[in-house]
Amino acid sequence: MKKSEFKAYLREEIISILSEESAEDIEAKTKAQSELNKELEKTKELSSTLMKEEEDDDEMDKQASSAAKKGDSVSKIVNKLGETTNEMKKVVRQYKDAEEPEKTRLLTRLKELTKIKNELEGLL
Repeated sequence: MKKSEFKAYLREEIISILSEESAEDIEAKTKAQSELNKELEKTKELSSTLMKEEEDDDEMDKQASSAAKKGDSVSKIVNKLGETTNEMKKVVRQYKDAEEPEKTRLLTRLKELTKIKNELEGLL
């Protein structure tokens, strides 16, 4: 088969394959792709929110631990204990509404907060 014959054959095959796709098929695929893109965007937003919350939680843990080690005044310890308790309440509310993969993460967070709370109570 000559090069020119091969090119013509390939062109005919491509045209025949593309002509098999109807406008409805193409429209349905486009709609499905746009819905998928919307879902991916929602997932991206939720994961960034979750990452931000985890960073905030880590920062609060570090602050509470360092404050406990420094021997801060009683009023500061009481304030941090109140913040920790409020965060625990917030996490419990999230835990009630969460589905299984997130419930495990929230339970781990509650355990960490309980340790911090116990340390702070021990300092009082």
